Amino acid sequence: MTQSIIIWLIWLPLAASPLIYLVGRISRRQWGYTSTARWVALAALVASWVPFVHAYRQFSAEGVLTYVYGSVALRLDGLSLLLAGVVLLLATLVTLYSNPYMAGEIGESKYYAMLAAISGVMIGLGCAADLFNLWLWFEAMAVTSYLLVAFYRDESAALEAGVKYLVQSAVGSVFVLMGVALVLAQTGTLDLAAVGTAVSTQFVDSPLLLTAGALFVIGFGVKIAIVPMHTWLPDAHSQAPSGISAMLSGVVIEAGLVALLRSLSALAGVAAAWGELLIGFGVLNMVAGNLLALRQTQVKRLLAFSSLAHVGYMLLGLGVAIYAGNVAGAEGGFFHLISHGLMKGLAFLSAGALLYVLHTARGDHSPLTVSDLTGAAQR
Repeated sequence: MTQSIIIWLIWLPLAASPLIYLVGRISRRQWGYTSTARWVALAALVASWVPFVHAYRQFSAEGVLTYVYGSVALRLDGLSLLLAGVVLLLATLVTLYSNPYMAGEIGESKYYAMLAAISGVMIGLGCAADLFNLWLWFEAMAVTSYLLVAFYRDESAALEAGVKYLVQSAVGSVFVLMGVALVLAQTGTLDLAAVGTAVSTQFVDSPLLLTAGALFVIGFGVKIAIVPMHTWLPDAHSQAPSGISAMLSGVVIEAGLVALLRSLSALAGVAAAWGELLIGFGVLNMVAGNLLALRQTQVKRLLAFSSLAHVGYMLLGLGVAIYAGNVAGAEGGFFHLISHGLMKGLAFLSAGALLYVLHTARGDHSPLTVSDLTGAAQR
């Protein structure tokens, strides 16, 4: 029963993804129905709450849940449930929101299919119990999110934003994979728990593991949008459909942060130095994000740079926790992970509602600017 809960939580939205696409395409071609895909997607995401609730109850009663099948290891703990809850909540809201926003768009079935897929992928990333599978989920998240960022692929700006995002994500994935290789070479295992034990007992001052930690910070830092590895962020947020902008800022960034924490937690014996590094990056993100946001004239780019600053707040709290062993820092970082995911997700959905009224309803995907908001209440 324990194993089936973890599998259902991850695979229900993943398995629904091709079904959403096929049913949506067939119903549109055969009968002219354009809304089938969105309702199948909504049903799949609502159904995913059932294993989530069961997993939460079982975790509360028994503690950490594990599943091992061959080389696949999954672990459901408090951090996994935290990420899964935010992902499912925001994905459900985005699906409801997209009902009028994406109605009639070319590729609507693909949109909902990829939305379900990326939800399952991020939940799987949060449950990964070994470094290689963590990297695989991370790579899958990059591919699915690229397809959503470049959804308006007929527009050059959207295609450019998608390619920039994909290339930078690929570079980050290479750095992560090199870090995984160094950990395997030094410890002989990729299981996060076994790596943690080996590091704390045998390899406390290993230069290879210090290098691996640096590679993890750089690689996952691309997805987290750590300055100066943030250049994909404003373009991707501004060119993607508003529902996807909400997912990017609300959970994709946070999923990258969870992946980084998983990796560094396995290197706890050598990771204190990375606490200082995260504090430094946190301060840099806060300053750069807020200053760059003040210069923006497009609403979604402004919100994107605001997310950059909020990443800094999370990095600062978690960096203090790693460096000083301060539990309050970790609690603050995780609390802000939840609050930012919901707050910024809703902010992008609000911007999208204005964009829909002022632009999209006329078939115009041009960006919403601050000047467009002048007198918007009277229109």
